[in-house]
Amino acid sequence: MIRTLRQPGLSSHILRASRPRCSILMPRRGYAVSGELKKTGLYDFHVQNGAKMVPFAGYSMPLQYGEVGQVAAHNHVRSSVGLFDVGHMVQSIFRGATTTQFLEWLTPSSLSSLTPYSSTLSVLLNEQGGIIDDTVITKHAGDSFYVVTNAGRRDRDLAWFREKVEEWNASERSESGKVELEVLEGWGLLALQGPEAAAYLQSLTSFDLKGLTFGHSAFIPIEGFNLHVARGGYTGEDGFEISVPPKHTAEVAELLARDPVQLTGLGARDSLRLEAGMCLYGQDLDEDTTPVEAGLTWVIGKDRRENADFIGFKGVKKHLVDGPPRRRVGLIVEGAPARQGATILKGNTKESIGTVTSGIPSPSLGKNIAMGYVQSGLHKKGTELEVEVRKQARKAIITPMPFVKTNYYRG
Repeated sequence: MIRTLRQPGLSSHILRASRPRCSILMPRRGYAVSGELKKTGLYDFHVQNGAKMVPFAGYSMPLQYGEVGQVAAHNHVRSSVGLFDVGHMVQSIFRGATTTQFLEWLTPSSLSSLTPYSSTLSVLLNEQGGIIDDTVITKHAGDSFYVVTNAGRRDRDLAWFREKVEEWNASERSESGKVELEVLEGWGLLALQGPEAAAYLQSLTSFDLKGLTFGHSAFIPIEGFNLHVARGGYTGEDGFEISVPPKHTAEVAELLARDPVQLTGLGARDSLRLEAGMCLYGQDLDEDTTPVEAGLTWVIGKDRRENADFIGFKGVKKHLVDGPPRRRVGLIVEGAPARQGATILKGNTKESIGTVTSGIPSPSLGKNIAMGYVQSGLHKKGTELEVEVRKQARKAIITPMPFVKTNYYRG
């Protein structure tokens, strides 16, 4: 028997049938925790599977599982496949006849050129051009967009969305249609990541995953469920992010967490994303940083760099024209790992010229890697600098990111 269930925002229905078988540190900025920790729909699932739970972005989240350490979990994702709970992320749907124009006012990206079920990384900007949050925006059918934002910015983002929707709908720009916002409260989000992710997921679906390339999504039947699956992730490996209605999240997680899939926590997620050169909001991005400084100029549509009307345009345009005062760079650090907050020094003068925002010993490379900001002009590949680690200056070489080659599936 097949039951038809309402799937708000993402799809008109979800099918459920009987199945044949059934380094991370709390960022210092942007992700402050206050009050009681929230729980994702998989909290009990994590505890039952031996997870060590820690505070992150206002949630109780798994750092690691059982006796599997961060490095072992990291290496398993690089060589096989891991499953992450990312249900703390905020999933939203924007819809309405003027939604494309609205989101192009809210972000600097060229969303009008997106085809249905394709996506782009983007940024929400404040009036000065600083980054409120980074986000992935996916075009759905018609005038609908699926937007994923960071848990630690939930209150800031949702207040901003609601304020700007109200402002937009009260303006002349909405004459051809209002914009509506739906937050998918309580929905699960699972990330299946690693070189064996596609083969494993293919064993659970009749959908040909070879046709689903990086940056695209589709509604896919997975053993009786019809789920929104996006090809991408936060590890640099091939993989998928799967959105699940609240009452089915644990069941889908159990379905996905079978050999060779290994449950993976925040510790490995942090080292994987840093090797891939990806930013963590609250450490590598904040409201005092423009996308040009952050090395995210590519998210600004080429057609939107002149006389555009997106929020924060003047601040962004100044950095585009004059160059930013500082730039995000990658570093290989000798001797000891440089952590968040370490001072970056100009080697010959010991002058402070920047700050490390993220840093770890890389499990894949066997070297100490870091990300940070330095003065423009000192950001070129191969530039020799120093980083102060435990009151000692350590040699650091500016190195292109990603540190580890990405393996996205592009068909």
